[in-house]
This record gives sequence, C-alpha cells and structure tokens, in this order.
Amino acid sequence: MNRIDQTFTRLKENNEKALIAFITGGYPDIQTTEQLILTIIEAGADLIEIGIPFSDPVAEGPVIQEASEGALAAGCTVDLLFDMVKRVRQHSDIPLLFMTYANPVYVYGKERFMKRCNEVGIDGVIIPDVPFEEKDEFIDSCQDHEIHMIPLIAPTSGERARHIVMEATGFLYCVSSLGVTGVRDVLQTNVAPLIQHIRSVSDIPCAIGFGISNAEQARSMASHADGVIIGSAIVTLVLKYKQDCFEPVRQFIMDVKRAIS
Repeated sequence: MNRIDQTFTRLKENNEKALIAFITGGYPDIQTTEQLILTIIEAGADLIEIGIPFSDPVAEGPVIQEASEGALAAGCTVDLLFDMVKRVRQHSDIPLLFMTYANPVYVYGKERFMKRCNEVGIDGVIIPDVPFEEKDEFIDSCQDHEIHMIPLIAPTSGERARHIVMEATGFLYCVSSLGVTGVRDVLQTNVAPLIQHIRSVSDIPCAIGFGISNAEQARSMASHADGVIIGSAIVTLVLKYKQDCFEPVRQFIMDVKRAIS
C-alpha cells in the first residue's frame, strides 16, 4: 500500500478528514519552500501538493499565477524542485504530489520526469490541462514508476464521471466550482450530488478543491467528502509575508485542520 492509500485509510479509521495543502514551489525561493513544507507538515496537513511554476497556468487564478511568475523569476527549475523534495523526504513520509501542466512534463521528458518523481519520493501528479480522454499520454509512464495520476472531476463531468471514477487511483480531485483556482468569499457549488454519485460507484477517497479559503468553508466541504484541498488562501499568505510566512501559514493550517477534525 502506497503513502496516499495509507494516509486515507488511517484517516478513515480515525474518522478524520484529510487536509491537502497546496503551495507554489520555488516562491519566494527554494529554501523558503522547503521550510514551508516542513512547517505545514508540523501544523497538521495530511498531504501536500507542490505546484511546479509554469508560464501559462491555465487552471490557476491570479494569486497562484503571481506566485508562479515570481518563482520563475527567482530561478526555480524542475530539477531544483526534485532536489528539494529529496531533502524533505529525509524528514517526513507525508504524501507529496506535483501539480503541473503537460508542457513542463513533455519538455523534461515524461519517462524521465516520472522516474525522477519515484526516485525522490513524489507519490502522485495532477495535470489539470490533460483531460480524462487524453490521459493515456501519461498513464503508462505513471504506472511504470508507481506514480498516481490524480484525476479532476466536476459537477459538469456528466456521463464521463463514471468512467473517471472507475479508472481513478489515489484519490479524486473534486472541483467545487467552475472557473480557475482562487479565494472565494462564498462557495456556490453543487458538489454534494457528485460525491454521492462517486460513492455509488467506488470507494475511492474524494477531496474537494477550488475556492476553499477559510476554516468555515473547509468544514462545510469536508462534511461531503473525505478531505479538502486549499491552495490560494495559503499562497496569499506566502505572497504577503514571503520569507516570514511560516507562522501565519502554520496558524492557518492548524485552524483549518481543527475545523475539519
């Protein structure tokens, strides 16, 4: 059983919900990212998504776009992120995932990319610009190197939903609302029927993301699913405090984890 499966099994046995935290790798610099991951782990997050900065992050809102641009300007590269993950793995077995786009993987070489993921301890990848129908471009490489390719599913997935669920591994990233990532004051979503449909087909864990920005919203979404994914709210703190972001992020993670526990 891999780290993702182990984590969701443990949480379910303890009647807990998963907190999945997203940060933009390399912002404001690699050293801060490394320490921030360890801080988030200490604060109680259960899984961490590391965004690989990219010049055209089509699924991201302005907050993560700004951090991605800043990371690239600071010299962040895929190899620097791989090396950083390898160092983090000396301190923790928490599941780690890369959130990336097809282009950076192609440029790096998909076999080389997935092999390196396995070597440094990445457990899964999320590639939002690769639709379910085109996943065969990457799935063999992922499977060859024991990397989960985490699918996104939305209330608008329609008839595709059953096929996505049946072929998913790791967990399902359930998109709470249309549009790009970003903090939303009010979450307008009909994700509950989607979760019900998923559970009628499979027992794969479901985590809800896109727009969750505070503890109250996290508690509400966690009542429907096995976990919540929070990104822009964390990245907003990193943008504001930069190298002094550790304590604000630690407190935020602790507040959210407490709310969903």
